[in-house]
Amino acid sequence: MFANDNNIDNLQQLFAELKQYAELQKDYVKLHLVEKLTILVSTLILVLVLVTLGIIALFYLSFTLAYVLEPHVGGLMVSYGIISGCIILLVLLIVIFRKRLIMQPMVNFLANLLLNDE
Repeated sequence: MFANDNNIDNLQQLFAELKQYAELQKDYVKLHLVEKLTILVSTLILVLVLVTLGIIALFYLSFTLAYVLEPHVGGLMVSYGIISGCIILLVLLIVIFRKRLIMQPMVNFLANLLLNDE
């Protein structure tokens, strides 16, 4: 079967090519992983920045609304109570619909990011 040196050289060349192919595949997987992690981390940072800015805006808007409501509801304490009740209601709605509002979009994003090869 391996009667001449030409076949042995061909097998050595084949093994060298397979080794190089395995190294290239390893490098490709690393690059692919880095790309996906970069997208994931940048999206996480963007969401954190947007949520932080949204909380700050909600804080200032709630104070503004409290002062706007003050003459109409009979006092500043009542307007703060109304706004606090609205914010608590908003938190409860988010907790009740967390699967539809938070979990499902996150699962869809991660599935599209990690499973789609474009």
